[in-house]
Amino acid sequence: MRSIEKNALFTNVALTEDGDIWWEGIGYDPPGPLVDWRGNPWIRDTANKSQAPAAHPNSRFTAPAAQCPAIAPEWEDPAGVPIDAFLFGGRRAFTIPLVTQSFSWNHGVFLGSITGSEVTAAALDLKIGSVRRDPFAMLPFCGYHMGDYFAHWIKMGERTPVAAQPKFFFVNWFRRTREGKWLWPGYGENSRVLKWIFQRCNGSGKAVKTPIGFMPTADALEPPAGVTAEDMNELLGVDVSGWKGELRDIKVEHYPKFGAKLPRQLSDQLDALIQQLG
Repeated sequence: MRSIEKNALFTNVALTEDGDIWWEGIGYDPPGPLVDWRGNPWIRDTANKSQAPAAHPNSRFTAPAAQCPAIAPEWEDPAGVPIDAFLFGGRRAFTIPLVTQSFSWNHGVFLGSITGSEVTAAALDLKIGSVRRDPFAMLPFCGYHMGDYFAHWIKMGERTPVAAQPKFFFVNWFRRTREGKWLWPGYGENSRVLKWIFQRCNGSGKAVKTPIGFMPTADALEPPAGVTAEDMNELLGVDVSGWKGELRDIKVEHYPKFGAKLPRQLSDQLDALIQQLG
């Protein structure tokens, strides 16, 4: 929170009378009359179930990374720093585990290439809840063909000795139960997953090999309070049926978009995973 206590920008939120910010879901009722995200006066009407929200569903904030008190002093080092791990992730309520480590460099590139999130209000062209593929979270920012971008990652692996290659991890902080309950509390508790990732990079983290990658053993993450053993089984389980549906979507809808520029190594990874899942 110290990262955003000053010099922070909030967009599409409501404004309180004393200059604070508020949005639906913040955790408490509006403290009084507001100015909504459009700049209009807004007073909560509990009797009007169709009342327009005070804040846009895609409200956001940003602050300079340098304000984070825990940021590494090498953050701005022009010489760069060694990279030990790449983390990719998407917002998925089901199927995708809490954390997965790739088997290899090319398997890691494969995981990055299939990154997807369930659509939120930020994407107005798709049905909310459907999966929008965003390879490497780079699709809106890549100025050339994504197939060439994938090939660049493959070539980086070929040029880097295996012992020096960073490890790949795929994270998903957004798992839910069928009733909509969060399975993982997120926020600071994510440090438990990051600790395991650091351990894996150092060769000490306990893991089990699954068809989709390496995942923590049942006792490797030290679950936070309120997360049961059953929750952890759900968070770290392999949903074979869900993954088969995932792979069908990748094979039929996602990968064909890249045509002849899709690296063979990635289609090989897809075929291998299909075979491993039966």
